Amino acid sequence: MNDYLKSTKMLNYDAREIVELIAAQKWASLNDTYDKIGAIYDYVQNAVPLGYNKYDSLTASQVLADGFGQCNTKATLITSLLRAVDVPCRLHGSKVTKEFQRGLMPKLMAKLAPPLILHTWAEVLYDDEWLSLEGVITDKIYLSGLRALFPEQRGRFFDYAVAVDDFSELKVDWRGKATAIQQAAVVEDLGVFDSPDALYARYSQKYRGVKKFMYENIGRRIMNKRVSDVRKRATERCGN
Repeated sequence: MNDYLKSTKMLNYDAREIVELIAAQKWASLNDTYDKIGAIYDYVQNAVPLGYNKYDSLTASQVLADGFGQCNTKATLITSLLRAVDVPCRLHGSKVTKEFQRGLMPKLMAKLAPPLILHTWAEVLYDDEWLSLEGVITDKIYLSGLRALFPEQRGRFFDYAVAVDDFSELKVDWRGKATAIQQAAVVEDLGVFDSPDALYARYSQKYRGVKKFMYENIGRRIMNKRVSDVRKRATERCGN
């Protein structure tokens, strides 16, 4: 079990920024494991909203500094924070189809992207069961914006970084059960890993050369702009 509590190069919860955050939020002083998970989950979901980082292999403190994250980087951050308050956490790796990013990904990037994309989520040990925390990826304002964009949406939704069987009943809030937001896109299970360091030692995104440059410097910026536009719909919805 110590393997699921230790720090690593990427899970650097001894970094000053993370130590200060945990102290300020007083997570370590919470007595109940359920409350620790819930408080950290809410923070990573909403205080670190959905956004596309330059690299998947950012350390937890680097994700925190960016102030936003996607599936792989948020998995690193929440794993690090949970371990810092003595809650066992691990990483689950998979490959997903790229189609569920359609509304956010520019058409040229969609053509250049590999058919399958590396996707990870954190799993927390709670009540002797490993539970997926994948629902942490999309913040609530973003989801509110999607509901404003698709007010009549019911059933399967496979777009805008969401891949679920029922859009009307999203399971993205911590209630002591597994959460999910992109599971319907998983086509290959890579298994569980002690840390993101171990996973990225074996797997990485299949971007190379010009494709890698275009994603890091052009594609993801467009995607982040589109994420921001979705959030604006939530603000307009509240204004109305």
